[in-house]
Amino acid sequence: MSHPVRLLPVPALADVAPYAYLATVEPGARLVFTAGACPLDAEGRTVAPGDHAAQARQVMANLETALAAAGATLADVVKSTVYVASTRQEDLVTVWEVVRAAFGDHDAPSTLLGVTVLGYRDQLVEVEAIAAIPAS
Repeated sequence: MSHPVRLLPVPALADVAPYAYLATVEPGARLVFTAGACPLDAEGRTVAPGDHAAQARQVMANLETALAAAGATLADVVKSTVYVASTRQEDLVTVWEVVRAAFGDHDAPSTLLGVTVLGYRDQLVEVEAIAAIPAS
């Protein structure tokens, strides 16, 4: 089976978004759903309180680790959701730049949200994803 994720442009929509507007998954693929990856270290402590970029880097590293447990990578992601505990658009942009850098050329659809609070003390960032990999 070739790679089951197809990222599709939508010419009728503005091309300013740095991601595909939609993705499809080929029949026979296995879907992988992650919980929200949080900025926690191996001991369960929130890293870098107050630093959106550092937390985003930890989140993406943790997301990659979670995906790997299912045999997936960031290149297999079909859709992601990025949560940032802030009312400042600059903070959302800071996190987005880290997330986009981690995904590289894989521009899967994504939603970026500013939220009031996240689950762990001092947590500023969380990312969840859906991936698709060839069925074994």
